[in-house]
Parts: sequence; C-alpha cells; structure tokens
Amino acid sequence: MNITLMSHDTKKELMVQFCIAYRGILAKHNICATNTTGKLVSEATGLPITLFLPRAQGGVQQVGARIAYNEIDLVLYFTDPNVYDAQQDKSLLEILRLCDLHNVPIATNVATAEMLILGLQRGDLDWRMVINPKSKINIL
Repeated sequence: MNITLMSHDTKKELMVQFCIAYRGILAKHNICATNTTGKLVSEATGLPITLFLPRAQGGVQQVGARIAYNEIDLVLYFTDPNVYDAQQDKSLLEILRLCDLHNVPIATNVATAEMLILGLQRGDLDWRMVINPKSKINIL
C-alpha cells in the first residue's frame, strides 16, 4: 500500500518515534512524505521514503493530487491542535476533505494512527486494493 506521512512542526518527533516503533510494518509498504518529515523519518528508520516538496512549497498540493488520483491508500498526518496557523489549518482541511471524498483512511493523532497501522498489519485495509489495484506496486 502507498502510505503518506505528514506532520506539523511540533509533532515531527512524535512521527519519527511512531515510525521507529512500527518500522517492521511500514517497511512492507511504499512510503512517501512531505520533505522535512520524510527526511527525519528516513534518517531515523532507514526506510526508503519518496519525498515531496515541503508543505509551504507545494507538498500538500502534491499529496492532495495523489489522493485525488487514487494513488495514496493511507495518510498519517500528525497535527497539533494547540498551535494555530491559518495556512497549516487550511492545508489540513484540504487533505481531510480529499481523504473523505476519496475514502482514504487518515489519522491526525498517534492513537488513530496506531489503530490504522495495526489494522493494516491484520489486513483490515485490504479493501483498498480493490479500489486501487496499483497500490500493490510502487507508483510514486
């Protein structure tokens, strides 16, 4: 499956720790991420990660386009509800809207991300392969 990682600045370390903890599961899938998040996770885990542009330079739009073209099966977007940034909030809302529109599971916190990752390991998200047969191969 094609999994996308994104995180607000204050949640990048949490994303890194999450990916270290679930490296074994993530290693079986294609991972892509916005630039800074992806570099941090890749350096900490050794996972190969396709990097998009940084969020502010168009990374969110790249992720959004791939969701719209059914090229992403799962989004982990760790957000910080205590930090208000109008641009980040707009980016988050756009990704949430596209995930809802195209039935792409999304987690915005570590508790939901853990449920999705464990479900992925059990095969609970195999229905995505019916919707997106290309998710079996690396299309990114």
